[in-house]
Amino acid sequence: MNDLKSGSNLEKVLSAGHFAFTGECGPPKGANIDHLKEKIAHLKGMVDAVNITDNQTAVVRMSSWAASAILIQEGIEPNFQMVCRDRNRLAIQSDILGAYAVGIRNMLCLSGDHQRFGNHPQAKNVFDIDSMQLIALAKKMRDEGKFLNEEELDVAPRLFIGAASNPFADPTEFRVYRLAKKIASGADFIQTQCIYNMDLFRDFMKKAVDMGLHEKCYILAGVTPMKSVGMAQYMAKAVPGMDVPESLINRLRGAGKGKTAEEGIKFALEQIEEFKEMEGVAGVHLMAIEWEHKVPEIAERAGLLPRPKV
Repeated sequence: MNDLKSGSNLEKVLSAGHFAFTGECGPPKGANIDHLKEKIAHLKGMVDAVNITDNQTAVVRMSSWAASAILIQEGIEPNFQMVCRDRNRLAIQSDILGAYAVGIRNMLCLSGDHQRFGNHPQAKNVFDIDSMQLIALAKKMRDEGKFLNEEELDVAPRLFIGAASNPFADPTEFRVYRLAKKIASGADFIQTQCIYNMDLFRDFMKKAVDMGLHEKCYILAGVTPMKSVGMAQYMAKAVPGMDVPESLINRLRGAGKGKTAEEGIKFALEQIEEFKEMEGVAGVHLMAIEWEHKVPEIAERAGLLPRPKV
């Protein structure tokens, strides 16, 4: 995995063998550039790249590629997310070319949350192609310099191609094989769903390592610090594909009034320490949902600073 495919800083960090650290930011529900800049200022210099979500939870926000372009202007490397829900293959290929043209070098390929979960449940979904096909399409455009219809394009979009993996969705025994399919389709790196059930994740990673998947693709473990007992309960009951053990909820509850958020951060730090030593894990993807200002503190306490210059 040492042959560089793009000009991505994240790829260089991973290829050099460093433990990668990525962050995430949801664009504003409007055209408020100042608010976006305020959020991402907390991430600058703290992470190797920042995921920019694409209408996450099917709620309308500023487009991912536009927000990504703003990050580039601010000196931060974006990881441009693209979902299949909202685009057919014409729009997908067009947006890939546009993203590359404005300087984007990382792309995360996703299916997208169903529109019934969002604020426009009456919207028509597209799903012209799925996430596996999107990964393969991005790879074809990059490596072969061809569109999906086999026509040649003039300048290939040399993107570092990522995908998501959820080790906790049913049936859990199938999840590692779905990961293998995404890697076979062309994923260069993987970011997992946020992890709370460590026993299940350990088993997932053991299977991935036994299959040699970590030698074909960089796997980043997803971490989201819990802010409150209410957040933990909501994620356990209302977020599809999430596995929040009752033991963690009880731990947060036992921290006492005013100390729950700190206990959530402590658990996240314990996870990061284990991931540093876990075979097959190449880094951490920190999803500090609307808690971007905590990222510098978490990065410092986790011993992840300074970030490597490559």
